[in-house]
Amino acid sequence: MTEMENSLMLFTCVAGYFVAVSGYPSGQISASCDTMLPSHSGNSAQSSAAPYNIIVSKTTFNAGDIITVTIQSTSGSKFMGFLLEARSVGGDWVTGSFSVTDGNAQTLTCSAGANTAVSHTNPNVKSSISASWTAPEGDAPVRFRATVLSSYSTFWTGVQSDIIVALQMSNTTCGSQKKCFTSPDSCSPSDNNCLFMSAAPSSNGYVFEMSGATSGYVAIGFSSDTKMGNDDVYICTSSSGNITVQRAYTTGPVTPITTNTSTAGSIVTSYVNGVLKCSFITQSDIVLPSQQRSSATSKYYIFLVSGPAMANGQILQHTKVTMSSSIVDLSSFQLVSAQSGASSLVLGHGALMLIAWMTTGSIGMIMARYMKSAAGKPVLGKAAWFQTHLMLMVLTVILTIIAFIMVFVEVAGWSGDTGAHPVLGCIVMILSFLQPIAALFRPDPKSSRRFIFNWAHRVNALVIKILAVAAIFLGLILVDTTPSLWMAKVMGGFFAWEVLFYIILETIMQLKSKVEHRRKPESAELQQYTAPATQSATQDKDIYENTNKKIQVETVALLVFVAGNLAFLISLLVGIGNS
Repeated sequence: MTEMENSLMLFTCVAGYFVAVSGYPSGQISASCDTMLPSHSGNSAQSSAAPYNIIVSKTTFNAGDIITVTIQSTSGSKFMGFLLEARSVGGDWVTGSFSVTDGNAQTLTCSAGANTAVSHTNPNVKSSISASWTAPEGDAPVRFRATVLSSYSTFWTGVQSDIIVALQMSNTTCGSQKKCFTSPDSCSPSDNNCLFMSAAPSSNGYVFEMSGATSGYVAIGFSSDTKMGNDDVYICTSSSGNITVQRAYTTGPVTPITTNTSTAGSIVTSYVNGVLKCSFITQSDIVLPSQQRSSATSKYYIFLVSGPAMANGQILQHTKVTMSSSIVDLSSFQLVSAQSGASSLVLGHGALMLIAWMTTGSIGMIMARYMKSAAGKPVLGKAAWFQTHLMLMVLTVILTIIAFIMVFVEVAGWSGDTGAHPVLGCIVMILSFLQPIAALFRPDPKSSRRFIFNWAHRVNALVIKILAVAAIFLGLILVDTTPSLWMAKVMGGFFAWEVLFYIILETIMQLKSKVEHRRKPESAELQQYTAPATQSATQDKDIYENTNKKIQVETVALLVFVAGNLAFLISLLVGIGNS
């Protein structure tokens, strides 16, 4: 080999070494922002664990917070070049902006904007480098990611920090950086009438947020169907001043069973102005308790509920529930729509039950109890009050049966998802069906056993009435999506209205009975000893007759009662129609 050839080879080696240690020495590598891969090397990234890590000064942030981010070597390893970015967890978007004061680092303008990445300024070896990151508006969790080069051909990608979580929770990034499910639609988690959840994939699981106006708990469940049972559940519970996040599974419409599985990391919780919030990162995928298919699936129906909790943290029956209208893919960021509300059959069921037990049933019971004297004239061989009572109560039973069939057809069988409502409804149905059957076999009015039937008939009617009102209360809560639950309050007003008129009519009946009794002294001797009472009876009679000159006072009370009932009924029917 000639001297010239030796010199050329030496120059080539030196040049190669220079390139090896100083490729893109200025760090102007904006072209690599998206891929975070060196564009000057055809070599692959190292598969071994990176001898570097990323340290952050805070693990939570609000918009505008400044966090110090440091890339540092471990085990004495040093590096020459690097590219550092902040990426949203799940969405993997570049977010926030950097500033630097270290002469070995500079900010870059990338496709996401100015100052959205940091790189080296020279090929000098470094053991650590720091930059300041300013948190943007938005609430997506963030993870810092870096590519670090120890030489031209040796580099590691995917060097990551711990996830830092936003302290705030909002719906501003719904549909773009996370999947959101709310009730009402598109509401903000800061509203005191909003039930909210969001999900975004993370490296091993999901980043979840949930909030609701409750002092008890908020929970999200993932199911392969629309029934409660065999569901993976996450529960955020506030009790005795402490907020906890638990993982559980359901076996049916009963209290979920908590698991010993590690639930979450980076948990952030708050309870402010009556709104409970929890955000956390799961450390595993969603797996249904008896799931036969691969646990890697990300498609589920979502349940979102809230309710009260006991002081020991035990959750009770949920009072508000919404469910996704279809199966949901958690790996995408589209907004989730809730079921459009109760079906026409369910709404029809509710309307018929209101009509049956706010008008026909109530009026029929009043006719039998208080209108015997006011409507005693015979009609078709029977007293008018009896004929009216019979017609109204038969109509009530028919409406109840139709309403029962409608909801049974809708749910295709028994469903305990709605708590005590179906139980009470079934009891009302059975007792209502037995009431007219028992009346067909009633003893003769002159029979010594007639009083047994009378009392049994009255007690059964009273039980039916109470249970029907309770069932209606619970049913209205199920379909009322307003934060004030105004329909249940209207039903409370109706109940008070009925009690008031029962008191009025009972008082009128007792007063009339007292008058009639005093007008018929049993003997002259009794009349002699009850002269003052007779005089009092005369006064009571005058008072009663002065208010009963042209029309029976019971009739006036009944007309007012019916008018009031119709007003309550119409308002509730309108509410059901809009639910």
